[in-house]
Amino acid sequence: MVKVRIKLRLSSVPGKAGTVFYRLSHQKVVKQINTSIHLLPEVWNVGGERLRDDAIQEDPRLPAVQRLIDNDIALIWQIIQSYEIQKKKFTLQHVVDAFRISQGSGKVLAFMQHLIDELFSKGSRGTARNYQCTLASFSTFLNEKDIPFSLLNEPLIQEYADWLEKRGVLRNSSSFYMRNLRSMYNKAVRKQGIRQLHPFQNVYTGIDKTRKRAVSEELIARLLGLELSDSPRLAFARDLFIFSYCTRGMSFVDMAYLHKTDIKNGYICYARRKTNQQLLVRVEGCVQRIIDSYTERTRNSPYVFPILHSVDDKEAYSQYQTGLRYYNKCLKEIAALLGDGITLTSYTPRHSWASIARSHHVSVSIISEGMGHASEKTTQIYLAALDNSLIDNANSEIVISLERWKDENGKL
Repeated sequence: MVKVRIKLRLSSVPGKAGTVFYRLSHQKVVKQINTSIHLLPEVWNVGGERLRDDAIQEDPRLPAVQRLIDNDIALIWQIIQSYEIQKKKFTLQHVVDAFRISQGSGKVLAFMQHLIDELFSKGSRGTARNYQCTLASFSTFLNEKDIPFSLLNEPLIQEYADWLEKRGVLRNSSSFYMRNLRSMYNKAVRKQGIRQLHPFQNVYTGIDKTRKRAVSEELIARLLGLELSDSPRLAFARDLFIFSYCTRGMSFVDMAYLHKTDIKNGYICYARRKTNQQLLVRVEGCVQRIIDSYTERTRNSPYVFPILHSVDDKEAYSQYQTGLRYYNKCLKEIAALLGDGITLTSYTPRHSWASIARSHHVSVSIISEGMGHASEKTTQIYLAALDNSLIDNANSEIVISLERWKDENGKL
């Protein structure tokens, strides 16, 4: 009878992660399947041949790692059982080869999820989340039905592009999905021998320049003083807009996923979902008032705002998408109330904070640090030594200035 064991090969370098491998044995023959999973010895249960339960609970990356291992072992046993059911003679090398072929000739959505789990296990959460967004969109396009890579061809990709356009997805957003899908497809070609069909050669994968989305400090003060007591939904959208502006342009996705546990000792500490960069934002008075006003509505929820209602990844993402569309719809109505041809979107608070901070003579380096920008290496090196209090003081100045505008002009 074939035996399958899960082992962790320790590194020869102290303190470095070891490598998980699968050991197959049968009639004194031993074969080994190496993986790209690397773990520290302290999180591994040697006797149980799995991750320690307490480690899984403490580290949010580890459930994906365990799921990856479980899926691999299930596939190995499925291959063995298929040989046994068909009463075919087989060797362990047959099993190893079939395992590798099965991974290489798998289906698209399953492979995408495999990549995402692998990225989460390695701590590459930013890329993993980008891939997750793309998987959710492409899976919806396919009506949740997986397909083999042989069907991921140019006509299908063009059909997907047309589907995105009909749903009102902007060109840059469509390009975001296409770039991620192309990246995952190329990984399948490179790593697992999928035939390269060049399906993305006729769809747009560039980035268009977008028009400026910032508005003036005076307009934000008018928005703050706008009478919306008769419309709770517009008031909520306004509160989210002001909260975003007063937290250095926190994005809608980060507000939606913001947990109550992210707020401690007068600070919001969160990781940007786009880049996984940690940000620390001091809670100003107006921010605390907005948080307090939704405490009752979110009493039984882990989230700060009543945007998401599920902790399940797929359901939460669907709720986030719905919430974003509704938020932008409400902002459009608010813009109409303000008049003067104003345009407000979920991006406006972030762009406005940067623009207004600059008008208050806040240095570009502090603005970049405050918003979590880290695209230039020289800027990253310089900003690494910045005291967070400089950023907090800059934000306080902007918030105080906004409240002064409101006090001087009253409710407009």
